[in-house]
Amino acid sequence: MKGVLCWSVVAALLIAQFAVAEEASLERGKALFENTKLGNNGKSCATCHPGGKKLEWAATSYDDAKLVSIINRCIKGSLKGEPLDPESIDMKSLAMYIKTFSGPGN
Repeated sequence: MKGVLCWSVVAALLIAQFAVAEEASLERGKALFENTKLGNNGKSCATCHPGGKKLEWAATSYDDAKLVSIINRCIKGSLKGEPLDPESIDMKSLAMYIKTFSGPGN
């Protein structure tokens, strides 16, 4: 029994180490943008904004805090989900990805 407990502790520590080392990324942001798991109604960000439609203003019109607020408002309202922690890797990744829709001259 002690051996199983020991391996469980080692596994938990390894998982925690990888979670801490994880960073925000465009790939993670894209996955979240297209994932219906952000909400509870079967929709994703891409449902309302296919290909980033109507998000061209994202990188230039608002600072990061305002963009995070808008993202959470959409998650809570349109997707019927729980808002993300503004400091989370998921939120940072999602905001990073949304900013890629900014077009030239915006």
